[in-house]
Amino acid sequence: MPRPLRTLLLLDTVALVLGVLCSPLAQAQQASSFNPTVFPPAELFRQLQLDILACGRENTAATCNKARGVADPLLDHPLLPASCKDNLWNIRERAVVSPTNSYERRERLNREAADVTVLCRPATKPLGSGNSQSQQNTQRQGGLGGFLKGITGNTGEGR
Repeated sequence: MPRPLRTLLLLDTVALVLGVLCSPLAQAQQASSFNPTVFPPAELFRQLQLDILACGRENTAATCNKARGVADPLLDHPLLPASCKDNLWNIRERAVVSPTNSYERRERLNREAADVTVLCRPATKPLGSGNSQSQQNTQRQGGLGGFLKGITGNTGEGR
């Protein structure tokens, strides 16, 4: 191999390794880098989704190991819901190289990939859950009794 080509190949390899090691995803893949008080970013789950799809499509050790490497440390995150962790467990178990890349295998991985962005979202509170005034109003005026009180003008006191 000519020397300039070998040098160029070496520089490309070093650039690739540095790019992977310095990326936020690579930093997030390390279990120690997960902050247990902060919900993992949506970009992490989107990248995991793409890795799972690549594993199903390409059926190579590199793509499948990458998907499992992201899913595995997330299993220990305390803020993730159980349904997300079940999905991550399935990814960890199914994202392996198979001798034959069957349609069923790809479809199973595609379903797991589609579910990861849906199931691994931070929980949100329903509208009005923090407003005690609205809860008091619904208790006072709810039901048929509130309707009849409004019609008759009877407050229900003095019975």
